[in-house]
Amino acid sequence: MSEIVRFSVSVEDDLLGQFDRYCKQEQFATRSEAVRQLIRDRLTQRAWASGSHEVAGTLTLVYDHHRPQLRDHLMNLQHDNTDLIISVLHAHLAHDLCLEVIVLRGPADQLQTIAAQLRGLKGIFKGELVMAAADP
Repeated sequence: MSEIVRFSVSVEDDLLGQFDRYCKQEQFATRSEAVRQLIRDRLTQRAWASGSHEVAGTLTLVYDHHRPQLRDHLMNLQHDNTDLIISVLHAHLAHDLCLEVIVLRGPADQLQTIAAQLRGLKGIFKGELVMAAADP
């Protein structure tokens, strides 16, 4: 862990009020924690854009498991990408509805490609990729 450095930021009163409300709603212990999180989020977004940075993430899918051939497509894509897929959690939400959370790690562009391939399958109702920098 690196050393903590203090710096000063000047903002308008109304912006600070909005920020304080945000900090309270998101339950940050301090403004500093909120600023650190916002900085990390922005740097992660930049890493995604460059595509080559190592990131970790989750792909959450909600799908109809009765859809013909969907389970086979899901399984094949996962087996074809074992170098990027760390783990998979599968849960049954209802008789026809399943939730799958796929934990991924690798170059951002490759994770985005896998996510797009899986989200694009017929029978997928929801697919959301969340990524974070793999190194602090």
